[in-house]
Amino acid sequence: MKKFSLKSFYELFESIVFAFLIIIILIVFVFRAVTVDGESMEPNYHDGEKLIITNFMYTPKKGDVVVVEKNNALGKPIIKRVIATAGDTVKYECETGNVYINGEKLNESYILNVGVNPYKNDIEMTIKDGYVFLMGDNRNNSNDSRNGEVGQINTKNILGKAVLRIYPFSDIGAVK
Repeated sequence: MKKFSLKSFYELFESIVFAFLIIIILIVFVFRAVTVDGESMEPNYHDGEKLIITNFMYTPKKGDVVVVEKNNALGKPIIKRVIATAGDTVKYECETGNVYINGEKLNESYILNVGVNPYKNDIEMTIKDGYVFLMGDNRNNSNDSRNGEVGQINTKNILGKAVLRIYPFSDIGAVK
């Protein structure tokens, strides 16, 4: 039987401390846990779900699910999908709910259109440099870039891209 020495205890302790430091660095600088608040991303993300986001070397791309910090018109962090990026022209037809990017209709199999559309005016705009246009997947229950108070979102205000769903446990997996 092997004896447990003081030296091996210190080596084990040092390894545990090092592992905790690495985990803390990853949590602070690379990953962050967020909770979905509201119904604006249904049917894909539900109120109370927990997601892991990252902003490490991140540049927003169309289709990404992102979290925006709370210094927006809503006063709280929001989770939405990137629809258009700098230089794109977005056209939203409120009557049909169709979205066009640079004249091409988006194929959005992920959206939920139920209920009354709260937006009464068509929108057409070109996205400014350093900004993105965001929309919720639950289009008729989402306060997003279609609202003039929210508008285009500065990419500096994006906390990160959702990469992993960690709760509920039955739905753990990569974010699509």
